[in-house]
Amino acid sequence: MDPETIIRPPGRAGARAGAAAYLLAVGLLVGGAPRASGTVHAVGSLLAAGLLVGLVRRAPLVALGTALFGSTAVVVGTPDTLHGSAEAAYQGQFLAYLAADLVLGFIVATCGRRVRLAAVGVSCTVQLLVIGVFAGGDALAVNAVIALPTMAACCMAGLLSRERREHAVALRTQEVAEAVTAERLSIARELHDMVAHSIGIVAIQAGVGSRVIETQPAQAREALRAIEATSRETLAGLRRTLVALRQADGGPAAAQRSSLAPSPGLADIERLATATADAGVRVEVRRSGEERPVPADIGLSAYRIVQEALTNVVRHADTGHCRVSIGFEREELCVEVVDDGPGAAAGAPAGHGFGIVGMRERVGLLRGHLSAGPRPGGGFRVAARLPLPAPVAAAVEGR
Repeated sequence: MDPETIIRPPGRAGARAGAAAYLLAVGLLVGGAPRASGTVHAVGSLLAAGLLVGLVRRAPLVALGTALFGSTAVVVGTPDTLHGSAEAAYQGQFLAYLAADLVLGFIVATCGRRVRLAAVGVSCTVQLLVIGVFAGGDALAVNAVIALPTMAACCMAGLLSRERREHAVALRTQEVAEAVTAERLSIARELHDMVAHSIGIVAIQAGVGSRVIETQPAQAREALRAIEATSRETLAGLRRTLVALRQADGGPAAAQRSSLAPSPGLADIERLATATADAGVRVEVRRSGEERPVPADIGLSAYRIVQEALTNVVRHADTGHCRVSIGFEREELCVEVVDDGPGAAAGAPAGHGFGIVGMRERVGLLRGHLSAGPRPGGGFRVAARLPLPAPVAAAVEGR
């Protein structure tokens, strides 16, 4: 049997059968045991109210009306009420209407505003009328003081349950929205870092080729080959990104294709330097410290930071040389890109582009630190410090 069918609420026939059984039980209590005390009748009717569970889920107002009718029948038909025993009548009325108050709390927790107001009004009116007619003297005041707070407590419990459920829904909605926003920012950063660098190189090589195509055909062919290689690499990167985005819908085949094309990391910085040199900027790569494997997200972020910084050197620094330094420290990975050009360099003029913004977002997600700005002696410097996870730092200390 399907597990969902086991916990499915009772159908319409089951709800009607439960209501009929509840009324039958109340009738047997009042008519079949006329000499029993009001407390016995009230407790019996309260236990019988469990038969209204199916009706409460399907028709809450009908369930409330049925509970009020049964509770009123118990209160009116109790021999202590009829013969004037104030204390026993108080007990019977209080316990009998507790079932109706519980149904009222469920209505307040699950139904709309109009239904809630109507249910509270009907329940309060019926209980006060019955207490006023069938109680006198001290019993009238006692029953009124007990009935109203009991009803208010059930309504308050329903309101708290409703607010807690709405708050949980709001939190889930906010979490989903934040996850979507974070994913969009991640995709935007990847596409920006990937495309901006490649398009910058393509634009420079195309300009070189157009200027020397007639006078230096060999150099023009080299520029065209560089454009072709850069374009193919960019297309491959875009394909990997699209495969990763479609992985949830593509099944195992898409996951396998994605796994066969890993994200770039520190090992690919030399290849990035070679591509930048083809665009006219010679890149000197320096590595210091004890090199060791780093997590994929840290390696990818370091690669993207270097890629974006080199892209801005090519586009804005107006220089033919820059230096990339990769330093492995005990608890951090240090990445630095420095040029000595007179241009604006890494990030374009202030307020334009998303280069520095993307770098800061990447470093911030890893709880690192980024500094980017002009150097006192000229040029531009981009430096990022990315914390390495504890296991890597502990392994270094152990060695």
